[in-house]
This record gives sequence, C-alpha cells and structure tokens, in this order.
Amino acid sequence: MKELELKYGCNPNQKPSRIYRADGGELPITVLNGRPGYINLLDAFNGWQLVRELKAATGLPAATSFKHVSPAGAAIGKPLSETLKKIYFVDDLGELSPLACAYARARGADRMSSFGDFVALSDVCDVSTAKILKREVSDGIIAPGYEQEALEILSQKKKGGYAVIQIDPDYRPAPIEHKEVFGVTFEQGRNEIDINEELLTNIVTKNKDLPEDAKHDLLISLITLKYTQSNSVCYVKDGQAIGIGAGQQSRVHCARLAGQKADNWLLRQSPKVMNLEFAEGIGRADRDNAIDNYIGDTYMDVIGDNVWQKYFAKRPDVYTAEEKREWLDQMTGVSLGSDAFFPFRDSIDRGAKSGVSYIVQPGGSVRDDLVIEACDEYGMVMVCNGVRLFHH
Repeated sequence: MKELELKYGCNPNQKPSRIYRADGGELPITVLNGRPGYINLLDAFNGWQLVRELKAATGLPAATSFKHVSPAGAAIGKPLSETLKKIYFVDDLGELSPLACAYARARGADRMSSFGDFVALSDVCDVSTAKILKREVSDGIIAPGYEQEALEILSQKKKGGYAVIQIDPDYRPAPIEHKEVFGVTFEQGRNEIDINEELLTNIVTKNKDLPEDAKHDLLISLITLKYTQSNSVCYVKDGQAIGIGAGQQSRVHCARLAGQKADNWLLRQSPKVMNLEFAEGIGRADRDNAIDNYIGDTYMDVIGDNVWQKYFAKRPDVYTAEEKREWLDQMTGVSLGSDAFFPFRDSIDRGAKSGVSYIVQPGGSVRDDLVIEACDEYGMVMVCNGVRLFHH
C-alpha cells in the first residue's frame, strides 16, 4: 500500500486528506481493522517511536497512551501492586502480562486525559492487553503484531470500527524529514539521538547517588519528552510517567501541570479515595471525573448538597488541604525530566512538593548555579546532559 486516503484532515473541513511517502515507497503500516484518521495516525507514528525507544533503553515491553500528539502516559512492563491494580481498574482481570501491565500503567497515569486515546505497544499485542482495552474508551492501536484472539477482541470495539494498525518494526525513515507550513517546506535532520545511560553521567549536584531504578525512570522521562509537544516536563515513578505537562509557553507552568497530575496519581492511592463508595451503575468516565474533582479544588461539584447522590452511595467527607498535604509528603524518589533548561529555580521548588529526588535537564541557563543550589537545598540529584528535546 503506497497511500491511504483519509476521511478528512485535522478538521472535517480539511479535505482532501491522505498519507503517503514522498519517495513513492510502500507505507510501513497495514490497517487491519477500522479507518484511522489524520490525528490518529499522527498519534500512532509518534507513539510507536516512543515505545520502540523505551523497549530499547530498558529491555522491557512498553506502552503509551497518546492524545492530540502528546502522550498522556507512558510506561514499561513492571508488575503492578494491588493498589495500582485497583486504581487502574484491572484488579478483576487476573494475572496480567508484562505488556498489559505497561498499558495499564500508561492508561492509569492520567485517566481523564487518556479517555479516547490512541495506543502504541512495543510488542505483539496479547490477549491480556486486549482485555484491558476492550472496556476502555479508545480510538485505536498500533503495534508490530497481534495474537489472533487479541485481534478478534479489538476488532469488535466501537461496533467494529476500532482502528487496528500493524507496523513494520524494521521500518526506518530517511535521515532528513520535511514538513510543510503555510505553503513553505521545512527540512531538518531527524532527531535520532540515542537516549541511554551515557546521558546520565554529568551529575552537577552535591548528592551524586543515582540508583539503577532512578536511571531507568530518568530515561523514561527523556524518551517521553522526545515525543511530547514542547515546552514539556515529565514526572516518573517506578517505571511509568505519573505526570506530563505539555505545550505550555512557560516551563514552570509545565512543571506545575505535570506536578498536579503526579499529585493526583498519588492521591488516588490514599485511603480516603480508595474507600469512596460510588453510586451503583456509575460509569468509568464519570467515576474518574468524580475522583478528579474530589481531590481537586472543585470538590463541591461532586459532594455538594444536591449533587453527591449522582456519584456516591454515601456522601464523602471533604478531603482537606491539610490531609492531602500529609499524604503527599510521603512521596519520595520521583524522577523529573525537562526538555530544555530551567531558567529559574521555581520548577525545582514545584518538583520538591511532589517528591522529586532526581532530575535530568540539558543545563545551559545563565542561572544554572541558582538551579543547582536549589537542588542542593532539597538534597536532590541533578544531571545536566546538554541535550535539548524540543518537539513540534
């Protein structure tokens, strides 16, 4: 197949629309089911690159949950604790494969943002992973292959319209890439930088203790940032992104957005949230939305006098700021990556509130000394690797 006609482009008025290779070669994908759209394919190709690199860097199966050309979550296939199984809603599925654990983590990091995602898997999609996807709202998936039963499960989603794409894992694009904007063609070399542990050697803080698990998490942050719309900041814990801040004009706003998502991930594991009694028949999306409101500033939208009955069988107590802070203060060992240097220490201060212990960033700011000083105040380990990862 040398080209694929699409229904429309980014918006319904943008026609005609298709994908093809400028050199006239065969497309590296086969559509096994459904009809992917323009944005679906942008997510698919970016997501595939991300998981392929995560697998190469860590040796473990990887998954990502993409929305609007940025990852909502990304993870490798480490086993899930009982708590994580519950907050990811997979505790009733029995033993999960490593690939299924990777997707459960990627989807569960920010469930609201992952609603209607496009999935990318590093390995052949197995039945265990397909069973998770079967009941989640998702637009499609890209993987290097599918077990027959997994393909049958996925092909039944969305009344048979779920987009299932198989990609050639050996495909490598040309080293020069092009993009057209306003009738003008841009040309650049592809960002083929190999993200590996050699990029983590320049530790600039007093604390230089960087454990192996933290190295993995820092690599996950960098690879995730490589395919996240800039500016971007990524918080990682235990093999998965737990907060991604993308596309903000200010770096500290990225750090705050990602930090708030990381806080939400941890608060979902607190007894106060785990013990919420939901109304009978409430759907997954409504439950996620109710939790997000409950642990945020808009809690009265779901526990107010005339609304709580829509979401809960029993009216929850207010989750006070003091209670939340006490729970969040338990968090340590979080890794934080930034796609460009920190111009001020404010992002470091924000990271400290979410348990950040390890940081990787390019460095090169005129205020690097003040940023390093802030890290030293918190006892953090920071790597300056000299590598910027802007993605547009």
